[in-house]
Amino acid sequence: MSNINNAEVVKVPRRGITKRKKKSPTGDMSIVEHIKEFRRRLLIALAAVLVGTIIGFIWYQESFWNIPTLGELLRDPYCSLPAESRYTFSDSDECRLLATGPFDPFMLRLKVSALVGVVLASPVWLSQLWGFITPGLMKNERRYTAVFVTTAVLLFVGGAVLAYFVVAYGLEFLLTIGGDTQAAALTGDRYFGFLLALLAIFGVSFEVPLVIAMLNVAGILPYEAIKGKRRIIIMVLFLFAAFMTPGQDPFTMMVLALSLTVLVELAIQFCRLNDKRRDKKRPEWLDQDDLTASPLDTSAGGEDAPAPVPAPEPVTPSPSTSFKQGGSDFGDVL
Repeated sequence: MSNINNAEVVKVPRRGITKRKKKSPTGDMSIVEHIKEFRRRLLIALAAVLVGTIIGFIWYQESFWNIPTLGELLRDPYCSLPAESRYTFSDSDECRLLATGPFDPFMLRLKVSALVGVVLASPVWLSQLWGFITPGLMKNERRYTAVFVTTAVLLFVGGAVLAYFVVAYGLEFLLTIGGDTQAAALTGDRYFGFLLALLAIFGVSFEVPLVIAMLNVAGILPYEAIKGKRRIIIMVLFLFAAFMTPGQDPFTMMVLALSLTVLVELAIQFCRLNDKRRDKKRPEWLDQDDLTASPLDTSAGGEDAPAPVPAPEPVTPSPSTSFKQGGSDFGDVL
């Protein structure tokens, strides 16, 4: 019995049960925790994009719920051109794109599917991005995550849809400018490259107003800093549209510039209203500089109100202190 009592007791941890480390209430994380958090969110975003790519790859030639296939949707702007403006490869005037290599159809389908996967997975990877860069927000501030992600997705999709309807007019201008002397025979790689670039440029450009609004919410870009610079902003937007549109046709550039001008003006008005709401909640003493004293509360009953001076009291000498004529005797005091 003594040997059993003196034996060391070895605690064997139970398998399958791990103690999770509690998260810091302030959102503070070490470098290793930041790397793990980034890896986890990156894997979730890549998995969502992969699933969206698979859906786009299947949708490229398969129709669901009477929805046209992805290939037909992307080919319609080109096929809507007059028959005499595009080259046909048969007597039936069937609209087809040209492939010059054996792997062109597969690579083109994969490229289109990847872009569609990024768009379909945008709510997931945008939420993961926003959740990674804002780990220290309070609970009442995290509600902006849903608003940010929803607005970003709607703006991107709205820009892409607008570009889809605009691209037909841009192609008609570019492909019919040669008149009767030439007909366009576009390859699938060139046409889809032009179309996807235009969709991406419109979608990303429509995120500019959201960036302005978020900078204002964060307190980095106040309304006072941009309210007098509208002419400069409009000029920059038109220059941006002129350089970024892949076709360089005037119709596409004008639509992009005007759309961005309207959206940026809405963002500026949001900044004005948000700053006005913020100023109402801001106490007046925060607007004073460090050398300016706050006003005194001298009203009746106030903290700084003057008080009456008490009447003076007579001073009586201490019994332990004696005075002698012609001098002072400090012996008793010492």
